[in-house]
Amino acid sequence: MFTLPDPDEAMVTRRAVALAAVWAASTLLMAAAAPAQDWGLPLRGEEAEEFLRTAAVLSVRPLKSKAVTRPMKVELSDGTRSLSAVFKTVDEYEPVKRFDNGEVELQFTDSFEYEIAAYELDTMLGLGIVPPAVRRRINRDVGSLSLWVEGAMTEWERIEVKKAHPPDIEAWNEQMYTIRLFLQLIADSDYTNINNLLVTPDWKIYKIDSSRAFRNTLELRREGSLERFSRRVLASLGALDRKELDHRLGPWLTKKQIEALWVRRGLVLELADRRVAEQGEAAVLFD
Repeated sequence: MFTLPDPDEAMVTRRAVALAAVWAASTLLMAAAAPAQDWGLPLRGEEAEEFLRTAAVLSVRPLKSKAVTRPMKVELSDGTRSLSAVFKTVDEYEPVKRFDNGEVELQFTDSFEYEIAAYELDTMLGLGIVPPAVRRRINRDVGSLSLWVEGAMTEWERIEVKKAHPPDIEAWNEQMYTIRLFLQLIADSDYTNINNLLVTPDWKIYKIDSSRAFRNTLELRREGSLERFSRRVLASLGALDRKELDHRLGPWLTKKQIEALWVRRGLVLELADRRVAEQGEAAVLFD
């Protein structure tokens, strides 16, 4: 298990200037490994959702990953194109969950439905960081079917294996701040697992694997890590409609989970206001 890196601590080093050429070379190598049209999300929005719901299943096989939820990789075709997706069927509840590291969680849940809830919330906020996900039955199993992010590596692979560095630290940090906000908004108990972040060759970050999110906590997990905020994201949070939230997330979350999410939304907005009052807009907000 790894801790999600602090943007400034993880990215800005004393050798930043000297490594500029290495960063550029890393970018070129990643781009060479995957043509531009072959990375990221091949479909978005309603088009992606329709494909996931209706495309024919060509194959289903175990996904080689460190995920304990045993996801499957599915190949789909609508007759004109073939795309990959991740199928997850986990749906567990334990009154008391004891982890190998000694931690204990009460009312533990791990559900494929949270993958769909995370995508719906991402869509409402206009973030574009969670791959499209729908509910689907494949053979005898019902689960979430999420579109595959093409040509991506995990954040763990980026740091530990490829040792690649983004060429634009500021843009990377801003993405990471928004990722951190979203993780705390959805109360993802797998917060520190950087295998749940995917990085494409153009340095776009995607958040996957939210089946252990949407806890009933009424506080932010790590308030201190929320230091800067996107103006656009804050505006979307502020404009979020509670009735629409209930409607969109109601099929996937309990009323208690949605209420807790709404409370955390308010805490994020209050924290942003407090940071601005203490430090000024220039130090806290970015476009």
